[in-house]
Amino acid sequence: MTGVDKRAQTPGADALDAIETASRDEISAVQLERLKWSLSHAYENVTHYRKTFDDAGVRPEDLRDLSDLAKFPFITKTDLRDHYPFGLFAVPRDKVVRIHASSGTTGKPTVVGYTARDIETWSDLMARSIRAGGGRPGDIVHVAFGYGLFTGGLGAHYGAERLGCTTVPMSGGQTEKQVQLITDFRPDIIMVTPSYLLAIADEIERQGLDPRETSMSVALMGAEPWTETMRHEIEKRFALHAVDLYGLSEVMGPGVSCECIETKDGLHIWEDHFYPEVIDPDTGAVLPDGERGELVWTSLSKEAFPVIRYRSRDLTRLLPGTARSMRRMEKVTGRSDDMLIIRGVNVFPTQIEAIIVADERLAPHYQLEVDREGALDSLSVVVETAAGASLDAGARNSAAQELQHHIKSLVGVTAAVNIVDPGTVARSQGKAVRVVDRRHLV
Repeated sequence: MTGVDKRAQTPGADALDAIETASRDEISAVQLERLKWSLSHAYENVTHYRKTFDDAGVRPEDLRDLSDLAKFPFITKTDLRDHYPFGLFAVPRDKVVRIHASSGTTGKPTVVGYTARDIETWSDLMARSIRAGGGRPGDIVHVAFGYGLFTGGLGAHYGAERLGCTTVPMSGGQTEKQVQLITDFRPDIIMVTPSYLLAIADEIERQGLDPRETSMSVALMGAEPWTETMRHEIEKRFALHAVDLYGLSEVMGPGVSCECIETKDGLHIWEDHFYPEVIDPDTGAVLPDGERGELVWTSLSKEAFPVIRYRSRDLTRLLPGTARSMRRMEKVTGRSDDMLIIRGVNVFPTQIEAIIVADERLAPHYQLEVDREGALDSLSVVVETAAGASLDAGARNSAAQELQHHIKSLVGVTAAVNIVDPGTVARSQGKAVRVVDRRHLV
């Protein structure tokens, strides 16, 4: 555990960007200046923003205080898809040096662009995030986020290099090779989705090795919601710090906010480049800090693809800074648009995940299957037994009944439970597919 303890040491102030320890007044002054620029930039260069601002009866000069941002209209993922591919770019296409896009699982993908300066900013903020999460110049960083149109791999890569780390661009997949390189290269940090890190742990154990004996001191994880229970499971299994990293391609990519290793008590938002709001998902009203709602983002420095009040659908709350001056966002454990409604009950996959991970007989590899039987919805949970847990038919039946009981009592929905052998649930090489919703097929 020596390597882990070393990572928890508080860095000297001279190791941080000055804005990380600035006063709230200083941070707010930077935000106001940059927000005025961002609103004007979007209004002057993007037809959609000009129209929606005009329709709402507001102009950039109406912003005199940060609270005035609430007067401006939201933008949603539907707006991004409606202007596919380049309709929301605020600079000429020949000034765009890179394009990323979402996975496009429904409808058209959302396309985002970056100028050269945007890439520099992104690299700086990712370096700041890795530093806050425990990375140091000279560390070996194993990047297991996917490369390509997904922002994870390249975002992590550029940030690690900017910090001065030795970067291993492994990408996702080839799990046996992941283990070989982790064993041979002895990285200090892995950047990965939590579900895929668990798949790597399974492969390490399959090869007769112990995940706790790897060289890794920090796992910087994002791209999918994960719970505190999952954090404890990963830290116990690997003997490392599991640190939350947040981002979304529409706003920049990974590195919008990150936990600080000193506290691991929520993700510090890099407020000099992003202005956060939390709103009531139903009314759109801005909620005070400390109240849980939907996270809304406004970019303060993006050139190619500014976003003004982008509704992320992520559910969280804003909290005061601790390890840094900037505000924290609580760990995202659900989204307003991946919430399942089963017979009138709101269900988030992470609620069920927390129950599964708490049972030592079960592995954190699961999938929720939603079907429609006549006029009613039904939910089934497929979950694997833990590696090494030898459960006969009676023991599986008992575990299934207990899980069903806890889901009913804690979540409020009746679910069928199917406990299967290790390796049965399909492994993800990127974001885990937690829900298979077949209701639209009926």
